[in-house]
Amino acid sequence: MSREPSTATGSPIPSEPRPPQDGDWDRQLAAAFAVLLGRPLGEYDPDATYAACVAGNLLYEVGFRRDPAWVRPEALRGAEPVVWDCALFDDAERSPLFDASGSIFDFSTADDTSPALPADFAAALGSACFARILIRGADLAPLVAQYGIDLAAPAHADTWTVFVARLASDGTLPDALRTALATGRTPEDLIPFTAEPDEEWADALASITHPELRAHLGYFCTDGEEGLMPLGADATACGLEDEGCAPIAAWEDGHGQVDIAILQLSPLVAGPHPSST
Repeated sequence: MSREPSTATGSPIPSEPRPPQDGDWDRQLAAAFAVLLGRPLGEYDPDATYAACVAGNLLYEVGFRRDPAWVRPEALRGAEPVVWDCALFDDAERSPLFDASGSIFDFSTADDTSPALPADFAAALGSACFARILIRGADLAPLVAQYGIDLAAPAHADTWTVFVARLASDGTLPDALRTALATGRTPEDLIPFTAEPDEEWADALASITHPELRAHLGYFCTDGEEGLMPLGADATACGLEDEGCAPIAAWEDGHGQVDIAILQLSPLVAGPHPSST
């Protein structure tokens, strides 16, 4: 399946191939998303960058945070998505697509037994990090090319991990929500979820007149035993609070396996880092 490539400065990978625009469906989606957020989308900063991110124990248990696919040069540049062959939601058949260029990598995870990174690469890496030992994939890509480092090689495989795994979207709030909530871009993309929302959420969702859309979003309004539950005020910025990022909304299952969060990224995290331009 083709994807629009992004540039080396980390322009996000679109989450889905774009069908002909359906303004009425986009308005229905925006109104439905507003129900989940408790405020209209127009009240959020239209110039900010928004990201849909995935966390939870499942990513650690299956080793996905250190999957070599993340550090392929094409993925770091944003030319290709990282495809995870693991459904995030019940009844979902589409594999989630991740944007390595906009994801955040952590190079502080190497232990004392890990081979050291080459000194020249390590120095350049430190200069390109936006905070601590954190770097966007798009800022890592030119360093990997310049120094000829294969981060997927056994010698370097334990020196990095994905700190924030960002789903592929175009950086806008509507697309981050479409991606996080797996609605796709047309009514035909909706998943036939059967999980029942909590009673208080069922009342709120009743304002969504499209029955399939209402049922789809109800999956994200449960107690977490079947479906996901909204975190409300307990949502976090996935460890990027000190870097100025803010949570918009988040959902998790009741077993700690999957967390989905919408973040408003700070300019520092959204990039590009000055030293990479």
